[in-house]
Amino acid sequence: MKLPRRNFLHLLAVAAALPTVSHFARAQAYPSRPVRIVAAFPAGGSADLHARLMGQWLSERLGQQFIVENRPGAGGNIGTEAVVRAQPDGYTLLLAATPNAINATLYDKLNFDFIRDIAPVAGIVHGGQVMVLHPSHPTKTVADFIAYAKANPGKINMASGGIGSPGHLAGELFKIMAGVNLIHVPYRGEGPALTDAISGQVELMFVSASPSLEFIRAGKLRALAVTTATRSPALPDVPSVAETVPGYEATAWAGMGAPKGTPPEIIERLNGQINAGLASPAIKARYTDLGIVPLILSPSDFGKFVAEDTQRWAKVIRAANIKPE
Repeated sequence: MKLPRRNFLHLLAVAAALPTVSHFARAQAYPSRPVRIVAAFPAGGSADLHARLMGQWLSERLGQQFIVENRPGAGGNIGTEAVVRAQPDGYTLLLAATPNAINATLYDKLNFDFIRDIAPVAGIVHGGQVMVLHPSHPTKTVADFIAYAKANPGKINMASGGIGSPGHLAGELFKIMAGVNLIHVPYRGEGPALTDAISGQVELMFVSASPSLEFIRAGKLRALAVTTATRSPALPDVPSVAETVPGYEATAWAGMGAPKGTPPEIIERLNGQINAGLASPAIKARYTDLGIVPLILSPSDFGKFVAEDTQRWAKVIRAANIKPE
């Protein structure tokens, strides 16, 4: 039977639209069961905070639980690899962060390539760290600390959340640019390191703003400086390291990733919801109070951001000859 030309063209148009309709329906149906957000770092650190804050928002907006699972180890590589190996169906996500960019150079042999194997979903935040001391320490400014460190080479302990962590690299960059010799004390996560910094077990720490601000404001830690190029609105009276060490800047980020091959329509749906959360007054105010800036980007722009950050930290790792444990 020969179809009239008009009917034939109509059938062609319907057939061409079927994949688009199918993709749209799949995105609209997502999620139909709980979603796991893997935070590859211990509870109590900044990555954990971002995962839980965004997980709560997504749970409320999408009608399914977004459950945070902490899987620390190997500087974030264990949790990251678990997501790389997961089904690319949108039901396993990664709270990605600066260590993922750092580890690409820090580790010679990984079972995955972060940029290749994790699809960028959305940025979450971008901000600096805080250079902190126990209040009993005799120095009160960056200049004082540098003078003290030069008078006591190799005697000052510097805590971090682990070898190759953002705090470690911020400290190594400081050592290079300020010309001081500090002893690095790596911990298994930023939370445990912060606990010992508060108790005075270690003297110095470069720590994320989000978990440290309450202790700074309570007088349990002394903030010498922030690592952003300019002062932070959350700590307006605290100078930047760059005011004493010109050109110094060390920032960190967090975002959401998914296994490579996750349907683009699901990634776009998650990106839209995460960006809506970052623009919401409640979350925006929360991050402003913590001194960090929402990182509202498309999936492709977030991917470019991560690639550029990977190259930036590669230079510091090579200059300081940092090796993993």
